[in-house]
Amino acid sequence: MAEARVIPLHGPDGERSRPRPRAVPDPEPESESGAPAAEWERRLADLLAFVRRRIEGDYQVDEFGFDPDLTDHVIMPPLRPLYEKWFRVETIGLHHVPAEGGALIVANHSGTLPLDSVMTAYAVRAEHPAHRHLRMLGADLVFRTPVLGALARKSGQTLACNPDAERLLRSGELVGVWPEGFKGIGKPFKDRYKLQRFGRGGFVSAALNTGVPIIPCSIVGAEEIYPKIGDLKALARLFGFPYFPITPLFPWLGPLGAIPLPSKWYIEFGEPITTDGYGEHAADDPMLVFNLTDQVRETIQQTLYRLLIQRRNVFLG
Repeated sequence: MAEARVIPLHGPDGERSRPRPRAVPDPEPESESGAPAAEWERRLADLLAFVRRRIEGDYQVDEFGFDPDLTDHVIMPPLRPLYEKWFRVETIGLHHVPAEGGALIVANHSGTLPLDSVMTAYAVRAEHPAHRHLRMLGADLVFRTPVLGALARKSGQTLACNPDAERLLRSGELVGVWPEGFKGIGKPFKDRYKLQRFGRGGFVSAALNTGVPIIPCSIVGAEEIYPKIGDLKALARLFGFPYFPITPLFPWLGPLGAIPLPSKWYIEFGEPITTDGYGEHAADDPMLVFNLTDQVRETIQQTLYRLLIQRRNVFLG
């Protein structure tokens, strides 16, 4: 099997190198009678074309290990029924996400398992007019986990550190960060929709150093998929996890207990907070970093409260 080409984030002429877009499907081919081909025929043709590209090495991987062809044809499709049918995700404010250029999406984190980040990435890819990939920043545990770490790299994720974040942002990528980390997704159900600490504001420093806008993102619905009512700390230490959750269904029902509850989701992208007017060394000002971090956090928290007031039912919306 031929090897993929590794592409740098910038080409030799200084312009950003981009993989050939394959995200938006071509118009459905017509049959001999002039009618659109059946859906299964289109999917089969798309699958065969994907396999041919893999065999011939006609795909590209960037220096972070991101494989957009594999992401669009293997990783993203299984998420579609979860996004559309199970969680019935509704997006609000996608017009605030720029069609090109660097930007930093900052969102609340919840749900015991980080499905909220995956659904956000799918929303941007599937529903944004520019069909952009969201380059997510993840904890080191993700990349230490066998199989999961490799899939995370292939899908465009990288370690949550400022140098990597700034390289992606300077290259015009759309980057996503969930600054609550494990404190957010692992909090008890009684603390749902109460934002945890946003760390030291590293994401704000990255935005200031690169001059990209910060887009607050508020996610409602993820808190209810695995209501965490307890924590088996001994098992967590044994497996090296930050927590080992107990929910109303897990571990009592075994594998069935791992099925997320079908809550109704809303993902709202807020108005961008600009950072390009603060000067070259703005990230060195701790008070500015603190104030912007607090502004982003408060914006997300207030949006969560508003969405919760508007929601009539956890499962029906």
